[in-house]
Amino acid sequence: MAGDTGGTAGFGARPWYGANEVLAFLIELATLGFLGWWGFGAGHQGALRILLGVGTPLLACVVWGLFAAPRARLRPRLPLVLMVKALVFGGGAAALYGVGHPVAASAVAVVTFANTAVAEIFRAAPPSVVPAGAHAPNNHG
Repeated sequence: MAGDTGGTAGFGARPWYGANEVLAFLIELATLGFLGWWGFGAGHQGALRILLGVGTPLLACVVWGLFAAPRARLRPRLPLVLMVKALVFGGGAAALYGVGHPVAASAVAVVTFANTAVAEIFRAAPPSVVPAGAHAPNNHG
């Protein structure tokens, strides 16, 4: 689920880029946990409880893998990718709210929004400016 790293140059040239990508991955894992927590505690019994507890995070993974992952099978344009991210991450925050943690849900939503915005800014900006005629450093040894 983590964002596209654009190669290893992004991490070495911009350490904040790498830190933001690590945060994005942690948010993604937390979102899956929140969805599962909500599903298992949704007040249902038996098979429906298991279906929601396992199925909700699984559905989020499938949707993410199809549309929002760095190597998504159906990589749409940025607006749809952002809509999928909002749906999945918003669902995670809503799930956290649903299990009785409204302040934490709000904090997760704000951090997720900021992380996604920063990630898109980093992706839009080149890792470094190389003057015309110069060669970019070769990190292959």
